[in-house]
Amino acid sequence: MRYLFLFLKKQFFFLLFLLLEIIAFLLLSNQNTYHRSSIINSSNAVTGAFNSWFASISDYFFLKEENRRLSAENAFLRSHETRVLEYSDSLYVIDSSYHFIPARVISNTNQSRNNYIMIDKGRHDGIEKEMGLISPTGIAGIIIEVTGHYATAISVLHKNTRISARFKSSGQMVNVVWDGIDYSKGTVEDIPTHITPMPGDTVVTSGYSFVFPENIMIGTIGEVIETGGTLNKAALIFSTDFNNLGYVYACKNLAVAEIDSLKNIHANE
Repeated sequence: MRYLFLFLKKQFFFLLFLLLEIIAFLLLSNQNTYHRSSIINSSNAVTGAFNSWFASISDYFFLKEENRRLSAENAFLRSHETRVLEYSDSLYVIDSSYHFIPARVISNTNQSRNNYIMIDKGRHDGIEKEMGLISPTGIAGIIIEVTGHYATAISVLHKNTRISARFKSSGQMVNVVWDGIDYSKGTVEDIPTHITPMPGDTVVTSGYSFVFPENIMIGTIGEVIETGGTLNKAALIFSTDFNNLGYVYACKNLAVAEIDSLKNIHANE
């Protein structure tokens, strides 16, 4: 303990300087939007590089499982090859409105109320904010931050995520949210009382949000919950395994600029 006090006494001015620098840094980032954004982007770049390195090591131990998944996905693509217009190692197109950019998940959480996914692709790869992320088995998240080589998405497992969806069998529009309890289950909201979903019914994206293409798998119905009002709810079993995300695809809507221009016209009327 004596040596510790001697060390602190000897380094007092240096430690004081370091403390003041940290305080100034925090004040600058909190008070200035530009600096805060720069700090966040720099932090994401450093974190992304570390997570990418760690994910590369982890990938080595899960090659067998990943190859099985890729084989299953290739089988699906081949069985729907009439919908595939173009394919390469870095990009494939399912219809004329969306590009799908493959990326590797380098960081993913599922135990918090608000969860995030970080991928190893960024602005230089064509990734932009508000692009959807899908896994080989369903939706995964929405991009919110982008740097040159990395991007962060809010997961479907986030309190601010609300997915426009529909029942595949009836076409009835609904919304999907997450209650923050079980990463494998969500909630289907806004079900009209005259609609009676059955366990196992499929829920897919509606295509109305312009973030995800339509008919992308979200999950299947578990238990129907009657609310006593005009709208019911139902438990949803996610088709995406959020505890085991390896590779995802970023959905680039090629028509978004044209759609936004139409919105601006109506907004100015």
